[in-house]
Amino acid sequence: MATRGFFGKRPTEIEADRLPPGQYLTEDFPVLSAGPTPHVDLDKWSFTLKDGVRPVAKWSWDEFAKLPHVKLTRDIHCVTKWSKFNTAWSGVMIDDILAEAGIEAPTGFTLAHSFDGYTTNVPTADLVGGKAMIATSYEGKPITADHGGPARLLVPHLYFWKSAKWINALQFTARDEAGFWELRGYHMYGDPWREQRFTGD
Repeated sequence: MATRGFFGKRPTEIEADRLPPGQYLTEDFPVLSAGPTPHVDLDKWSFTLKDGVRPVAKWSWDEFAKLPHVKLTRDIHCVTKWSKFNTAWSGVMIDDILAEAGIEAPTGFTLAHSFDGYTTNVPTADLVGGKAMIATSYEGKPITADHGGPARLLVPHLYFWKSAKWINALQFTARDEAGFWELRGYHMYGDPWREQRFTGD
């Protein structure tokens, strides 16, 4: 894993109530990735919903930009123990993507896929009900490639490795399938408030 840009600070008493156990507050936005940063051409970008191996809906960048976009401001927490408060995103809620596709989530398990081959599993219940989005901007600007642009999954209530960078598909699966880091010993769920960093936590 590559990482850069982390400088921690001591939280105030009020901030400490928002900080999961074992985390340190940062005002920077550290960059972490499992490999080289892909640079995705918007003309070649697409996002696909799949039920198993079967595609059920697909959008180009221009088509995706026409979907309802909303703003979310959330705290985020990395498994490497940094947290950043009040991060401001905009994008398309997973609920609205499903509605646009005219489907309800067909299974309780989802695997997120990225342009670089990265995958991570997220329970479907943690994506719907206003909990998650495909984010296309951060702090009012397009998401840069090193932070997962042009589009990334945002699941802020789980450790940030679950918010897959460079996302290009969500695949509904019949069972809970481990993704890249989960196969390498990371927790299958990843709740920062329960310190679910690694298998067995």
